[in-house]
Amino acid sequence: MGSVFRFKEFEINQQGCAMKINTDGVLLGALISSKHPLRILDIGTGTGVIAIMLAQQFPHTIVDAVEIDEDAYKASRLNFENSKFTSRLNAILGSFETMKSVEKYDLIVSNPPFYTNSLHNPDARKKLARHADFDFFDKLLVFANENISDHGQLTLILPVELAEYIAAEGEKIGLHIVKKILIKSFEETEVIRHIITLSKLRTEISTEEFIIYESQGVYSDGYRILLKPFFLAF
Repeated sequence: MGSVFRFKEFEINQQGCAMKINTDGVLLGALISSKHPLRILDIGTGTGVIAIMLAQQFPHTIVDAVEIDEDAYKASRLNFENSKFTSRLNAILGSFETMKSVEKYDLIVSNPPFYTNSLHNPDARKKLARHADFDFFDKLLVFANENISDHGQLTLILPVELAEYIAAEGEKIGLHIVKKILIKSFEETEVIRHIITLSKLRTEISTEEFIIYESQGVYSDGYRILLKPFFLAF
């Protein structure tokens, strides 16, 4: 397979990116639920796929996308420039911690590195893209709390235990879980990911399940319907 992944309304050149397009990323991009966000920030944008999916979903939204890896940043910037949504996409090189934003974001999203306390990957760039200590997530929560609007939200896709950690730490600083999507590979298997949404506003928590496969190699109807606006195969 080549380095270019083609979607219905855009394409992603993954050349030079340590982390390629994956199921977590496209699920996050497609399952985001937000009421007419005007400004979105994608943290750790990688190829830029989530940012472009959000630009497609929300036609009046400006999407900033920050990336610490220079090669991935260059790839995302090129993908943005080649997209019909280019006027609403902004690639930023650096860490979210150093960003200075005058206006608040209505939505901050991330498919973050979550190999927490794991062995370091011998590939230095993959290690940077995939390995993070809990300190990273603590800083992410503080940043989000300071940079989302009063009605803004932070949405992340995470392994189950890490999602539980984020929920507990977020609560300590006034970010409350308002929605959980429990991701399973199959109906009968264990939950493998949580998509969690946190907000400054405390509301009743909405919880739902999402199943990727109906059977081995066969996507569920829910997955096909969800990704139909994006995937050529659907």
